[in-house]
Amino acid sequence: MMKRVIWLISGLNRRMMKLLFALALIAYIASVWGTYTNMRSIQEHGEMKIEQRIDEAVAPLREKIRDLEQSFSQKYPPVKFLSEKDRKRILITGGAGFVGSHLTDKLMMDGHEVTVVDNFFTGRKRNVEHWIGHENFELINHDVVEPLYIEGLAKRVGARLLLASTSEVYGDPEVHPQNEEYWGHVNPIGPRACYDEGKRVAETMCYAYMKQEGVEVRVARIFNTFGSRMHMNDGRVVSNFILQALQGEPLTVYGSGAQTRAFQYVSDLVNGLVLLMNSNISSPVNLGNPEEHTILEFARLIKSLVVSRSQIQFLPEAQDDPQRRRPDIRKAKMLLGWEPVVPLEEGLNKTIQYFSRELEHQANNQYIPKPKAARMKKGRPRHN
Repeated sequence: MMKRVIWLISGLNRRMMKLLFALALIAYIASVWGTYTNMRSIQEHGEMKIEQRIDEAVAPLREKIRDLEQSFSQKYPPVKFLSEKDRKRILITGGAGFVGSHLTDKLMMDGHEVTVVDNFFTGRKRNVEHWIGHENFELINHDVVEPLYIEGLAKRVGARLLLASTSEVYGDPEVHPQNEEYWGHVNPIGPRACYDEGKRVAETMCYAYMKQEGVEVRVARIFNTFGSRMHMNDGRVVSNFILQALQGEPLTVYGSGAQTRAFQYVSDLVNGLVLLMNSNISSPVNLGNPEEHTILEFARLIKSLVVSRSQIQFLPEAQDDPQRRRPDIRKAKMLLGWEPVVPLEEGLNKTIQYFSRELEHQANNQYIPKPKAARMKKGRPRHN
């Protein structure tokens, strides 16, 4: 009897031991699982924190990458498609300058291939940077003190040569308005002589080369032109007056201000240049606005448009400063169908807005330009 009891107790103990072991095992497994899940939760939470920090650090880089992608996928101004036979290859020396860059825009948008050569002395890469990377555009940094021999290039490839001449070839004219048959009235040793005679001899050389080598030549005699991308310190009357008015400085007028000039907006000039380049007119053509204003009228107009409190300051008149300047454009009207269309005040308002933006840009870069004293050389201003 005792043995059975002992055996029964022993059996119960074994079962109890098994049950206790199972319970202990379950408790251990539950403990391990709990530890594992806690560790997993901590790990996931830690990973989330790490990912968050990485995202915060990478966000500015992503922004920069997006900016770079946008710059590489630059959107160009609209360009007309031209077939191979209609598309011209055009070289523009000084194509990053004031007039040159606007001519570049016109020819590019018309669908031609344009190569710009410039040393960026007065021109700026900013003027043509919106074309960089376009398949029809090429920019070369070169100074023509190392000659390109473009007249020889024109002869070799059968190209046409367009010379951007100037109304300065007429000097201080005795004929008014000035037509293309007028030979001019120039002091060959005066303070303006280098520029005046330089342009006159450029025309001479072009026509001599045309007669000698048969190269087609076009000559544009450009009268006073203004607009965006003018160099702020070029000493010209428009840039001087606008800069002085915007900065509240006196508007400097040389002499009485009774000298007259005729001002055209740059887009009108560019349209005239393109028409002349595509024409059969081999003799010089005046491109200018026949609307004549005195320098004093012009100073007052700019002061009014800027709404400036600047005063007008009169300085001594310069030697050989032309007293009257107005183009006779009958030839351009008749043979090219060209005449200026942009009203003076409209063009001036656009130019004033451009100069205002430039002043803001340069102020942010800690540089405030000052208007030059109209490029005085031995008493000579530039009222042109």
